[in-house]
Amino acid sequence: MNKDSKIYIAGHNGLVGSALVKKLKEEGFLNIITRSSLELNLVNQKEVEDFFNNEKPDYVFLLAASVGGIIENREKPANFIYPNLLIESNIINSAWKSNVKKLIFLACSIIYPKECQQPLKEEYLLSGYPEPTNLAHTIAKIAGIVLCQSYNKQYKTNFISCVASNIFGPNDNFDQTAGHVIPAFISKFHNAKINNEPSVTMWGTGKPLRDFIYVDDVVNACLFLTEKYDSSEIINVGSGKDISIGELAELIKEVTGYNGKIIFDTTKPDGAPKRLLDNSKISLLGWQLNVPLKEGLENTYNWWLNKFLK
Repeated sequence: MNKDSKIYIAGHNGLVGSALVKKLKEEGFLNIITRSSLELNLVNQKEVEDFFNNEKPDYVFLLAASVGGIIENREKPANFIYPNLLIESNIINSAWKSNVKKLIFLACSIIYPKECQQPLKEEYLLSGYPEPTNLAHTIAKIAGIVLCQSYNKQYKTNFISCVASNIFGPNDNFDQTAGHVIPAFISKFHNAKINNEPSVTMWGTGKPLRDFIYVDDVVNACLFLTEKYDSSEIINVGSGKDISIGELAELIKEVTGYNGKIIFDTTKPDGAPKRLLDNSKISLLGWQLNVPLKEGLENTYNWWLNKFLK
């Protein structure tokens, strides 16, 4: 991309989108296009087509999505399949029609089967049944990948799909019910500290292993792939390490300064036992992780404190 390339970021107010806007501005990109959900309804095909016809972006980062934690995914699956399918279909089809030079679609590690050989290699996609609690969201993300591959095959577009592990950082959703694990844990432990609660109860056994990656590293990977990768095959973006949910809870307890006990409610579901991405493919291209887990947790907690609690 050139500094004057026209770059559309779908989902610029979200976790990854906001970090990408910040990074592009810092690097001197001059022509960043964004639209809020009030300005552009990505579920509406005509609105999206009109937007692309008028703006004609050179590059598109498809980061917009309906997301939530394990509780919402389990109880409200329609909220994660219907809008995500429409957002992906509308943007990808319009990007083809308006001759976008390159589109980067961001998927997540839930696309891989629940029971799968570890670490998760790109070729394991569709080799088994997905995690049931995330089925609707998973199917939508896989559809986005197949859309990119289909348009590449039929229309010779350059639409790539990268698969990130569990992303966290500033501008995440810190709701204890709707948020992902790290922001939900941060909120839970902080509130327990403020209220002098003797213990914090967490869902599940604490044994599942997850791969977490700080949002700035995901942004750097997306920009890296924009310049270095042109294949229809998916490519993983992970930390290369996993940590148990129990160990993560202890680490967040330390970062937030909470001194009480951690109790695990084993009557609640765990999700997949292990989900670690094999990031050897992107590593061989020259990409490297910059932010260790604890540093990322500290950055996230401090951002949340400064943004909402002062």
